[in-house]
Amino acid sequence: MTTRVDVAVVGGGMVGLLLAAALRDSGLDVVIVEAAEASGPVAAAVPVVDGESRFDPRVSALTLASRNMLERVGAWERIPSGRVSAYTDMEVWDADGLGRIHFDASEVLQPELGYIIENTVIAAALREGLGDSGAVSWRCPDRVQSLEAGGASGSVLGLESGARVEAGLVVGADGANSAVRRLAGIRTREWDYEQCAIATTVRTALRHERTAWQRFMTDGPLAFLPLTAPGHEQHYCSIVWSTAPGHASELMELDDRDFCRELGAALEFRLGEVLFADRRFSFPLRQRHAVSYGSDGVVLVGDAAHTIHPLAGQGVNLGLLDAGVLAEEIVHGAKRGYAPGDAWVLRRYQRRRMGHNLAMMGAMEGFRRLFGATAPPLRWLRNTGLNWADRLALPKQQIIRQATGLGGDLPGLAASPASALETP
Repeated sequence: MTTRVDVAVVGGGMVGLLLAAALRDSGLDVVIVEAAEASGPVAAAVPVVDGESRFDPRVSALTLASRNMLERVGAWERIPSGRVSAYTDMEVWDADGLGRIHFDASEVLQPELGYIIENTVIAAALREGLGDSGAVSWRCPDRVQSLEAGGASGSVLGLESGARVEAGLVVGADGANSAVRRLAGIRTREWDYEQCAIATTVRTALRHERTAWQRFMTDGPLAFLPLTAPGHEQHYCSIVWSTAPGHASELMELDDRDFCRELGAALEFRLGEVLFADRRFSFPLRQRHAVSYGSDGVVLVGDAAHTIHPLAGQGVNLGLLDAGVLAEEIVHGAKRGYAPGDAWVLRRYQRRRMGHNLAMMGAMEGFRRLFGATAPPLRWLRNTGLNWADRLALPKQQIIRQATGLGGDLPGLAASPASALETP
């Protein structure tokens, strides 16, 4: 059986779903190919098991730009308010000195800096919005086994089920180990960070005060991301602890009590004792960037195109911006008579996104190396720089603009009035 569509999105995660949602009313036929079983709607409240709120350990720190995009496609209103944890402040400090910087949403006239939301919740909201759309169909569960790129009738996907999909454009939104990228022969430049990240949910003795806390240590950063749960309104956090592989292995082997003690000490007990830790997950950190985002009727978005260190929580936001820009360029090209997979469309998409992604990756690599340095001059430099930036309004506002995603070239889905971030 062969299906003919304008756009085939391989990967039904947040980035692929946002792209499909942005194209829903474009007049183009879209199919989503997803390997995992479709899941149902999420509960309005965080599940409670044995008296503890149980969050999905995979969360995203969504920027204001990402919220804007979700609003434009009708997904934000589908996210239960009880599953959104907004944060208004961010506290960052150096473990090896007195350097610190504090960010406050009021400095840029915003009610929040961002939102911590479970990935499953975001994806469910996007799926629900596509449920009644006749322009978007699904091949789920199904996997890509072959790819014939750039033929006379477009690219052809061969699926595990035996079905074939002919598409004017195949979009690889299938993650860091992208099958589309591999089958299309798109090379990557990549290197190992020589770090592993540990992720879980914890409950602390003190309230997080709607603040994201991040301590930079020689082995890597530790982040406490604030979560909201009934009964313990400001006592749960999602943590990401990036550290050397050997240390990560030691931490994973500890029992819950000892792990909580180590974790509390690593944050200098800013939130008091860590009273509860859910199941821990550990994964290696690796930076990856495709040398090209697409050609011959195939294009990459999100982690299929680039992966980045989680120290600033920008990975999914960069992917969502990829999806927003690609949708904008596909629609822009269609109005001028270009097919979705035309080289003109793909060149415009790559030109708008590659430079921004590389700049963000370079900045994160610079931060990682600077805070990992032990030489006294570099330690003095970073501590002095943090304290200097904390005292000056304009640099802080510029940093917040970038961190909230409202700086640079934004798609129409993410754009907001410039006056919203102007200094009074």
